[in-house]
Amino acid sequence: MHVLEKQHEPADVAAVALKAYARVVDGWGLTQREAAFLADMSESTWKRAKKPGFSGELTKDQMLRLSAVIGIYKSLELYFSGKIAGSWMTRPNSGPLFSGRRPVDTAIEGGLPQILHIRTYLDALRGGA
Repeated sequence: MHVLEKQHEPADVAAVALKAYARVVDGWGLTQREAAFLADMSESTWKRAKKPGFSGELTKDQMLRLSAVIGIYKSLELYFSGKIAGSWMTRPNSGPLFSGRRPVDTAIEGGLPQILHIRTYLDALRGGA
């Protein structure tokens, strides 16, 4: 006899991801516009999406963005102290991926590929690679 895993509905997964993402961007002090663009949404969609009971669907790209941003948050919290972790994405950075710009700006401009580069960069810092 096999035990079947409970299948999670895409809307349930999206709701959990949106709730976590909202906490992250609030913690980083992002504007509505920055939070929306980082998630590849319009501002009006983001305003609706962050409310409980949002019934819209997220694209695969949006879900990957949310997941990667949550991973960035987790890496920052593990690698840096609370104050630095909370401001790292919104402070100018001279690191190789940022050229003196704020990581959040490069992530918005570069989309999912840049978000994933930032996540990999932080994972490498944390892992000592």
